[in-house]
Amino acid sequence: MSLRDRLGSEWLFCDGGTGSILQKLGLKGGELPETWNLSRPDDIRALNRSYFEAGSNIVNTNTFGANGFKFGNVSEIVTAAVKLCQEARKEAGREDDAYVAIDVGPTGKLLEPMGDLPFNEAVRVFAEIIKAGYEAGGDLVLIETMSDSYEAKAAVVAAHEVCDLPVIVTMVYDESGKLLTGGSVEGTVAMLEGLKVDAIGINCGFGPKQMLPIAERLVKCCSLPIVVNPNAGLPRTENGETVYDVDPEEFSCVMEEIAKLGVHVMGGCCGTTPDHIRTMINKVKVLPFTPPTVKNDTYVTSFADCVKIGKKPVIIGERINPTGKKKLQQALRENNIDYILTEALKQEEAGAHILDVNVGLPEIDEPSMMESVIVKLQSVTNLPLQIDTTNIEALERGMRIYNGKPMINSVNGKEENIEAVMPLVAKYGGVLVSLPLDEDGIPETSDGRIAIAKKIYEAADRYGIPRKDIVIDGLAMTVSSDPNSAIATLDTVRRVRDEFSGHSILGVSNISFGLPARELVNSHFLTMAMQNGLSCAIINPCNGHMMASYRSYNALMNLDPNLSEFIDAYKDYVAGTSASSSGTKSSSAASSGAALTLGEAIERGVVGRATEAMREALASGKESLEIIDAELIPALDRVGKGFEAGTVFLPQLLMSADAAKAAFAVVKEAMADKPRTTKGQVILATVKGDIHDIGKNIVKVMLENYGYDVIDLGKDVPPEVIVDCAIENNIKVVGLSALMTTTVASMEETIKQLRERKPDTKVVVGGAVMTPEYSEQIGADAYAKDAMATVRYCDSVFEA
Repeated sequence: MSLRDRLGSEWLFCDGGTGSILQKLGLKGGELPETWNLSRPDDIRALNRSYFEAGSNIVNTNTFGANGFKFGNVSEIVTAAVKLCQEARKEAGREDDAYVAIDVGPTGKLLEPMGDLPFNEAVRVFAEIIKAGYEAGGDLVLIETMSDSYEAKAAVVAAHEVCDLPVIVTMVYDESGKLLTGGSVEGTVAMLEGLKVDAIGINCGFGPKQMLPIAERLVKCCSLPIVVNPNAGLPRTENGETVYDVDPEEFSCVMEEIAKLGVHVMGGCCGTTPDHIRTMINKVKVLPFTPPTVKNDTYVTSFADCVKIGKKPVIIGERINPTGKKKLQQALRENNIDYILTEALKQEEAGAHILDVNVGLPEIDEPSMMESVIVKLQSVTNLPLQIDTTNIEALERGMRIYNGKPMINSVNGKEENIEAVMPLVAKYGGVLVSLPLDEDGIPETSDGRIAIAKKIYEAADRYGIPRKDIVIDGLAMTVSSDPNSAIATLDTVRRVRDEFSGHSILGVSNISFGLPARELVNSHFLTMAMQNGLSCAIINPCNGHMMASYRSYNALMNLDPNLSEFIDAYKDYVAGTSASSSGTKSSSAASSGAALTLGEAIERGVVGRATEAMREALASGKESLEIIDAELIPALDRVGKGFEAGTVFLPQLLMSADAAKAAFAVVKEAMADKPRTTKGQVILATVKGDIHDIGKNIVKVMLENYGYDVIDLGKDVPPEVIVDCAIENNIKVVGLSALMTTTVASMEETIKQLRERKPDTKVVVGGAVMTPEYSEQIGADAYAKDAMATVRYCDSVFEA
């Protein structure tokens, strides 16, 4: 049987830790494990063989960090790793039932717009690794330890573009089930299922006990085989060595519990050994096996938000569409992205769940504009997007760089259109709006529309697009030209629900073209459509009549628990006032249509407006420090507190920091001749042997925005360089970062040298492998779980 046939039909087992074992074999602090493929091949072969002999069906090549940012000879290193793993499999006599996995880890960089790595460059870097492994004879691609859904997408796209091997993806979540960049378990699963990976799971970060609740969520939402590869508990140091607190027996007992939840592939990560894997296999292989079950939930996702399309109708904001909107048309011609961002924020504030994005004007480069607008929108709003275009190039470029699982508007029943659109949805994933019209035009009756809808469903089946990801447009046509059009539309919506158990969508305002008091017709039509089963309504969420209709319907149909949404929107409602002036958060500039204030621009990460607002504030005669203290720092604090509370996510934190940085630049320019004040100097460095600088770069941005001068020593920094710099500049705080278990020894050595040569310097540490207990054991003064925690710690030191 092929691996694809076996996945989800029987127990399969992965291997365990690599770096943690190589350390015991002599891997030095800061030494890159992948170099051993060439310098110590016998040790790598023996390690691979030990996992095959323990019973692993899937054994990883020693290529976790073998990317072009670390190595100039990626192909040589990857090819050697695959050959060693193949030789180990043969020596273990497992050629018939075990597989060599091309192990792909994160690059260590953040993708744009949060970082400086373009999406397509990330795809290229991953493709180089995977292509080398594929050509060397690897059996599958295992993309692991991903804390950013966008980077995971880049790796999956690369895998599919260079080979036809099975692809497994495992992510790293925090205790609440969130990725570093804010994505949820459910949202990540939806995106990866749309990308057509072969199995989905979790690895690293936690021991097996801590993974139990996340494994439960995976089982509830995932239709694919599920993989769980925990660490052997939490790391600590003993006699200068890194050890883990979960032994093989305890590991296997908890993994037995996880197996009973209904997962399908099990193994280990940092700290686990062949003994852990062997003991686990002996316990799990005798248990009844539960195949994956298809889940019928439909999700549209962004990097951090996950919108379910189901019983409760979903609002899709229609305002980013140039049809009939002269200001938006002008903004598109002038490349005024800030105007578009403000329109997005208005709709988010007003209650939209998804934003339609249409940038089609004949005189602009629509593919480039679509790509640019999507990237910018995803830097200021959590909301998922609906990519709305008839331009196939614009559609593909938008889908490729979209961070999540978008809605796609649209496909129709014309064969030519199906053949252009559906392959893109099959490749990148998406929830596809489908128009029941064909070469003969729009059918006047629901019978004709339903017949085309059936054809579209059948086409989706051919392309492997789940029917749950098809949303049928009922096609609202103006009643002023056809008195029966509303009846046909409503009947189509009802039949999609009743005959297909499907989802439906309407561009609601189309119904009233040519009529007076359009919002009255639209709002009543919306209520009627929802009563007939409408799933998604494309409307202007800033229109009070429409939102009143929507919220009232949800309240009356028990779709608003405790009526909380209705009460929150209308608690200040005054009888006799217009609905259009009630039920919106009119106190904010974003929803009222006024320009964003400086504080709002910083909170929302609108760089251009933050710059403009700072200039306006200075021109009004306000003192620079007064503006900073009264508006800029409080805005940053609000974002920081939201981040700490889990209501603001990393992309927003970074974009907010960028907006603040832009505003600060205006102040610096205005104060060019005045002395600059600073809270103090801080050194930041990623320790020797570690080239992952995501965390360090995030901390740097936040510290600078809070008034610190940062000496950034970069990555892979030797201990003596850090210590010399601390002495030379009389530094009070040093921040050290490490992502990999194998480089914690370098962090410990750095701290040791600082204690010996500059004992008054405080050391704060962070990174994926660090814990408060671990940081204490290696002699750090503080552990910071994120960038804001580092800022708080530095404040406590410098204000003491």
